[in-house]
Amino acid sequence: MLETTETLISIFLGVGLAASVGFRIFVPLFALSLASYFGIIPLNESWEWVGSITAICTLGIATILEVLAYYIPVFDNLLDTIAVPLAAIAGTAVVVSTAANLDPIVTWSLAIIAGGGTAAAIKGSAATTRVASTTTTAGLANPIVATVETGGATALSAVAIFLPILAIVLVVGILISVFLIFKKIRSKFKKK
Repeated sequence: MLETTETLISIFLGVGLAASVGFRIFVPLFALSLASYFGIIPLNESWEWVGSITAICTLGIATILEVLAYYIPVFDNLLDTIAVPLAAIAGTAVVVSTAANLDPIVTWSLAIIAGGGTAAAIKGSAATTRVASTTTTAGLANPIVATVETGGATALSAVAIFLPILAIVLVVGILISVFLIFKKIRSKFKKK
């Protein structure tokens, strides 16, 4: 029973961080690195390097650069074009690094579907939001969108690390919201 609970918690943690990757790629990776370094969460053996000082420094610098890049007009939209596939990769990696006590086939399947899929879905909707912001406000509201996304990534990363059960509830809520928004948009286009 304890092993099953530990496995579920590790999956919830990974999927929560993967969802956070959908807002910012490096914020949750940096949070994961710090949490591993300070012994808050264990990582799979082959992923323990993520908690090294080198990884913390590298991911910290990447986080700062990514956050700042989203405040540069036009560049923020260009960044989104490469960020969607990168989010899928990072979301997959986060789940693989945290999943405990699972067969490798199950781990990778879960990581690709739940981790990569969740990250890509959220990043895709965030990119769509930025395009809508650029179109409707000539990009003037994009810094607000960037701030909300960075705040969301930071908050969701913290919740995933410290309260993984709550994180999975939030992820389900986010995914339902994304689905309903796209369903509403699709129905508007069908009417035209």
